[in-house]
Amino acid sequence: MGRVEPQLWQQIVQHVVAHGGEVIRPWFTRLEPIALEHGLLEVQVPGVQEQAYCQQQATRLFTEAAQASTGHLVSVCFLAGPPAPLPEVVTIEDPTWQSELILSRDYTFDTFVAGPCNRLAHAACMAVADSPGRTYNPLFVHGSSGLGKTHLLQATCQALVRRGFGKILFLSCETFVNHLIEAIQTGKLHDFRYRYRQLDVLVIDDMQFLAHHDQTQEEFFHTFNTLYQAQKQIILSCDRPPSEIPHLEERLVSRFNWGLVTGIDRPGYETRVAIVQKKAQARGISMPDDVSCFIAGTIDSNARELEGAITKISMLSRVLDRPIDMSLAEEAMSSDMPARNKDVTVEQIIDMVVKRFSVRLSDLQSRKRSKSISLPRQVCMYLARSLTRHSLEEIGGYFGGRDHTTVLHANRSIDGLRKGDPAFHARLEQISQELKQAK
Repeated sequence: MGRVEPQLWQQIVQHVVAHGGEVIRPWFTRLEPIALEHGLLEVQVPGVQEQAYCQQQATRLFTEAAQASTGHLVSVCFLAGPPAPLPEVVTIEDPTWQSELILSRDYTFDTFVAGPCNRLAHAACMAVADSPGRTYNPLFVHGSSGLGKTHLLQATCQALVRRGFGKILFLSCETFVNHLIEAIQTGKLHDFRYRYRQLDVLVIDDMQFLAHHDQTQEEFFHTFNTLYQAQKQIILSCDRPPSEIPHLEERLVSRFNWGLVTGIDRPGYETRVAIVQKKAQARGISMPDDVSCFIAGTIDSNARELEGAITKISMLSRVLDRPIDMSLAEEAMSSDMPARNKDVTVEQIIDMVVKRFSVRLSDLQSRKRSKSISLPRQVCMYLARSLTRHSLEEIGGYFGGRDHTTVLHANRSIDGLRKGDPAFHARLEQISQELKQAK
């Protein structure tokens, strides 16, 4: 077999790091080149699940990297290596119930970084873990992808498992829908209902998949009622609040609001630094403080992308046999840096809006609610949300200490105006471009 030269593998990894984006996973640091012969590059991955992921999601990325690095037509195949001694998931079996609860070892309360962006959701999940069925029932957690919803839900399940608390089921909403379809097709609807309505804790991730499924909504409505009336705990997550799930029955929206509905926002700078440090420590990576701050300043979206940045830097460090420092970090993160919205401040946004809308700063920070004041105030909040790295709480602080729900409402209002009024959209875009150019 043809041996893969270290220099060639370095070039391939550098290309993957530069172009991989969200495809990159933490375990990419454990990829090993096996051979390159007759135009076929064989790469060993940690296990069967990782092999399936690479075949489906990363084949094109590695093929392009191999062809760019060799200058030849090269195809890539992934071979599963021996399983890791510590699997990435923990499976808890309950023979009396004939069920499995599959949870990630990484998703515990100890590994979750709490900050202003997620403190209420974190506290609510811990309270539910201490007193299921009695505190915050149902609990509905919403936020964009990668902000930690699944982490909190699984952490709650693991805490309950350690207590030996009853029958717990964690699954995605898509799986719930598929289970119902299968039960109907096989004539086992009674078994389906019995399984879900005999639970002590039902945890469903990604409830937005309930949209447009009328029969599933009907079935879930009755399942919800049965569990709620029996004081069984229900925990749900979604990428938006209940009222914004399209084509969701009003009676379900009402029930989701019976307990606590709490959002998770994008993490602020200090929280991002803490996330980077904790995730690096958990993976045994020595991450200097200046590099942690650099990553947190470059990636301002979510924890998933922060972890991707750690992986990129770690991959380069390993393949180039160089210590992690600022030079290596800048090399690994070079493809992410142009996308940053640098140096736009809330003060600049306010100054621009004050001039364009002929209002006073004192009015924007006041409690006045007239349209001539509320509209430019909402424009400020919308632009701050899209052009700065500030959290919702931080943005609200610039406008008389308003809370995060006010900022969310402002964003939805302005987004609605922008979509429905082309002239307003053009005006908003012009202000946004001028702010970016003035950086």
